[in-house]
Amino acid sequence: MVTSANIEEAADNLKGVATATPLQFNAQLSEEYGCNIYLKREDLQPVRSYKLRGAYNKIASLSDEEKKRGVVCASAGNHAQGVAYACTKLKIKGVIYMPATTPSQKVNRVKFFGKENVEVVLIGDSFDDANSMALAYCEGNKSVFVHPFDDEKVIEGQGTVGKEILDEIDVPIDYLIVPVGGGGLAAGAATYFKDKSPDTVIIGAEPMGAPSMHTSIKNGVNTPLEEIDTFVDGAAVKRVGDNTFAICKDKLEKVELVPEGRVCSLILELYNREGIVVEPAGALATACASLMTDKLKGKNVVCVVSGSNNDIMRMEEIKERSLLFEGLKHYFSINFPQRPGALKRFVTDILGPTDDITYFQFAKKNNRDIATAVVGLELNSKEDVEGIKQRLHENKFSFEYLNDNQALFTQLIG
Repeated sequence: MVTSANIEEAADNLKGVATATPLQFNAQLSEEYGCNIYLKREDLQPVRSYKLRGAYNKIASLSDEEKKRGVVCASAGNHAQGVAYACTKLKIKGVIYMPATTPSQKVNRVKFFGKENVEVVLIGDSFDDANSMALAYCEGNKSVFVHPFDDEKVIEGQGTVGKEILDEIDVPIDYLIVPVGGGGLAAGAATYFKDKSPDTVIIGAEPMGAPSMHTSIKNGVNTPLEEIDTFVDGAAVKRVGDNTFAICKDKLEKVELVPEGRVCSLILELYNREGIVVEPAGALATACASLMTDKLKGKNVVCVVSGSNNDIMRMEEIKERSLLFEGLKHYFSINFPQRPGALKRFVTDILGPTDDITYFQFAKKNNRDIATAVVGLELNSKEDVEGIKQRLHENKFSFEYLNDNQALFTQLIG
């Protein structure tokens, strides 16, 4: 059973290992949201995420005999780095299974933290493949499996985030917003807060495309999802933990679903305005707060920034998703007559002075009067799209608006 006393013991275990990350008041977000926003900067951990806390607490709690047998985990991200770091600190042998498709940057980070103590095994095309092999290795070698979230010692380690928040702040906390993936961080922090700060309202922030905790709480039973959007990769799981579900359903006030596009907008805002680099899961809690401003007016609100392991190669996709969510990027399939001046007419008669063509795919057909072009437009205001649609109709352009046709949009653009 996870208790606040256990979490305090975990905090002692983590001294000199995990960083006591700062709790920072953010003036700009506070003014924008109409409340007092504090960011708990877990992105400043040595492995750039809170995952170190749970992994180290679990491994440090093992008996001498268990430590001799070594530990195993499966992960394509932050959990693998936390386990690797813990193995090096404790001089314990670890085997980490990662999908063969894992980007080399993540693999290299795990090898850096694990050094000679950790063997990295790249296998399979998915996390499930790697996880199956990790469990088989555990069975054959009697090693200890370090689960990323569904383990009491892991939950207690993650719960030290909650303890640090209450140790650092000198005002009552009205709302605590935590990202939810498998639920380890939310379960641990909620356990500590319910004991030490019972008046705080605790909100879980979950990706809209992977609502596993939201669905499970709604159904009253841990419910696996068949399909999920994995964009918020640090918080996208098909099934939350049994232990974490049992805690979260009792201690979270609500699980709010956050659109992936809003997460992307928040990533860009934090980087451009604050110089803070976050991964999608790291932006979840603050993005959630941006959707709750009516409830948060005048309140003291803590948002956990859970990690910053973001691949710079994803920034174009992040920008695209943000623009689509904000209504500033639009795609059309437009039938153009195959005659000189057709494109010029489109530019002069359809587009406004600030509309920008960012995507144009057109192939001239030899035996047809009409050819179709896929056109992407970036606008200054989301209201401008209705004027474009109206002018297309008035000028007799046949078109289809692709943003509303998700299947076709994904095939052509995604």
